[in-house]
Amino acid sequence: MASCGGGGGGGGCGANCSSSAADDAPEERLGRLSIATGAAATCGKCGVGAVVVVAGGVGLCGECLRAHLFGKFKLAVTSNAMVRPTDSVLLAFSGGPASRVALQFIHDMRSKAVESWDASNSQALPVFDVGVAFVDESALLSKPRREVELAIADIKSIVSSILPSDKAMHITPLEDVFSSESNGREGRLRELVGMINDDTGREDLLQCLRMLSLQKIALENGYAKIMLGSCASAIACHVLSATVKGQGYSLPADVQYVDTRWEVPVVLPLRDCLAQELSLLCELDSLKTQQLLDRPCSGINGLVASFVARLREENPSREHTVVRTAQKLKPFSFNKFSANGYHDFLPSRLRPKFQNVDSDESTLSEVLCLICQSPFSESELQNLESTKHKPQKKIDLYTAYCCQSCHFQILPGGANMYDQFFSLLPKFWTERVDTATASQSSLRDQIEDYLLENNDDEN
Repeated sequence: MASCGGGGGGGGCGANCSSSAADDAPEERLGRLSIATGAAATCGKCGVGAVVVVAGGVGLCGECLRAHLFGKFKLAVTSNAMVRPTDSVLLAFSGGPASRVALQFIHDMRSKAVESWDASNSQALPVFDVGVAFVDESALLSKPRREVELAIADIKSIVSSILPSDKAMHITPLEDVFSSESNGREGRLRELVGMINDDTGREDLLQCLRMLSLQKIALENGYAKIMLGSCASAIACHVLSATVKGQGYSLPADVQYVDTRWEVPVVLPLRDCLAQELSLLCELDSLKTQQLLDRPCSGINGLVASFVARLREENPSREHTVVRTAQKLKPFSFNKFSANGYHDFLPSRLRPKFQNVDSDESTLSEVLCLICQSPFSESELQNLESTKHKPQKKIDLYTAYCCQSCHFQILPGGANMYDQFFSLLPKFWTERVDTATASQSSLRDQIEDYLLENNDDEN
């Protein structure tokens, strides 16, 4: 999953976001960010405030910008049933502008829910809970330990200023994705990452490990949803980089508001907000950010981020155009919640728009890559199905459960290194394949039926 200041760890915004200039005085920031051409230029919405940003062709003042972004956030949350009153939500926090704004907005939504609940005579519905997770990737950074400790202390202070409860903050080293009984987890993480020669592959694997870490935190602490700070700018970068890497088939899975392929569903409430707008809001509202532990993008991801940054300079709306184009691709069945249990919490005017999961939709979307969780394409399913005709070793099954992109970007160059590579992966991944082996015959029947059905349709 792409992230923009909200991936939950040190590899947050990268080249996608502008860091805030905290040293400037508010008046200086306002003057530097203003697009007004004269003293008389005023907000196109309220007609009073000085224009600081253009959104949809209309110049907005700071107050209207704030309302504009919060409106997008709230609409995404409510119209997609992202948060129910009974939910406990885990926000992935990297310290960047996007995750900082997400933290503020989800806190504002919860505060208003608490006020409504306090004012209610019946108090029939509870108020959802919020927690924050930061995945510490400092084991892979060449920064002095003192700097890392100060950065983490900053992140703790940012979160505690919004969520004072100690139980609401979870700081977890990335190496904790390995089993708790494993010794030398930090060394194991470094060895695993070091086996990947491709810069892009290393970055993609770290993204997968980061999501696994967030899932582990959510499951151990009873969270029902994971909220990422991925914004339109980061998703635009992901769309282009995924296309370059040949991940077109699985791309629709990553750009929707909702992703339930994970054991704890993932939601993207900032999908319609631009990185520049979020950074600007942080500056205007003096929302403190901490990006010392960020790692710049590299490889294909870095090239795409630089390209998108140039597009942004020419016309910021192009990022929205890229996202809207990708959104037209047909999503998978796991890109929406089942209506069961959700209709009761939706306003009646939104219920007709709520998408249900059709009971006859293909369950083949459950055949996911061992590493990146991408749904398998038809050719990848055929490769998986062909394993039944070969003498099966466990390593053959593991490689068959890896998508073509992971084969090219992440798996080591020589097949003689596969045993070592898969032995280093978190057991959560490899045990999933081991479990699938027990029901391999039913999986084969499922794949064969699907391939036969497609061949009949073509004929």
